[in-house]
Amino acid sequence: MTKPLLICVVGATAIGKTRLAIQLAQAFSTEIISADSRQFFKEMTIGTAVPSSEELVAAPHHFIQNKTIFEPYTVGDFEKEALAKLTDLFRSHQTAILVGGSGLYVDAVVRGLDYFPDVPENIREELNTTLTVRGLEVLQQELKEVDPVYYEKVDIHNPHRVIRALEIYRSTKKPFSSFLNQGASKRNFDVLYVGLTAKREVIYDRINRRVDLMMAAGLLDEAKSLHKDSSLNALQTVGYRELFQYLDGMISLEGAISEIKKNTRRFAKRQGTWFRKNEAILWFDHQTPSEEIIAIIKKKRPK
Repeated sequence: MTKPLLICVVGATAIGKTRLAIQLAQAFSTEIISADSRQFFKEMTIGTAVPSSEELVAAPHHFIQNKTIFEPYTVGDFEKEALAKLTDLFRSHQTAILVGGSGLYVDAVVRGLDYFPDVPENIREELNTTLTVRGLEVLQQELKEVDPVYYEKVDIHNPHRVIRALEIYRSTKKPFSSFLNQGASKRNFDVLYVGLTAKREVIYDRINRRVDLMMAAGLLDEAKSLHKDSSLNALQTVGYRELFQYLDGMISLEGAISEIKKNTRRFAKRQGTWFRKNEAILWFDHQTPSEEIIAIIKKKRPK
């Protein structure tokens, strides 16, 4: 019996993944699972580019604003819940769509999570103290020195991710990256990757325009409403972090907007680094007609 198929739509931020995912969902009469780790939280709408109400109506979506920033939610939690949802979807659909630029979350569903040893609490406390007293740059530099491979992939502006990598290194004396890709878990579905790409200047222009649109849509007001909770892990993300700095009087509003654009461009570069290592991805220019992509998917689909 033919296994069900999970189509993973990946690529850099602002490249057009949501649009393509909806077109694929409509073509294959199926539903979409979001693997965008920023779009899980109901309190964050504008700054995470959550699909519009029209887009949500165009195809059923799951894992969009289904969590709150006040409750811990890990990639392991997502893996379990996404696999349960896929099991449910595959009872009535032969195809499902997984879409997102968070490579770790896509990999968790497709391959399973890597094993990491437990970390002594005192190491975690030491790193958090360093973050508070000396700042993130000190931790970023340490990570660059002890694990340059992961440094090039991780969002180095996310203190939670940086600390996680360093606590593994300090407790094992092995780089965090050495624990990655230890062997895929077996899944009861086939996988086909579709990636969207464009020239770097096109991606950067799309990012800059998206940020301007977010600001016009009220991102600053959204950040103000979240400012009192700015220390929460879910809010340690591009778009909010820079505006919190503005609200704290550390930089100007113009400077914050410029930093959002710059840090989003850096994030897109890291996304490209992550996904280019996956040789299974079928890459398409972001302007490729969906009909052409659908035709190739049908040809490539395992029999």
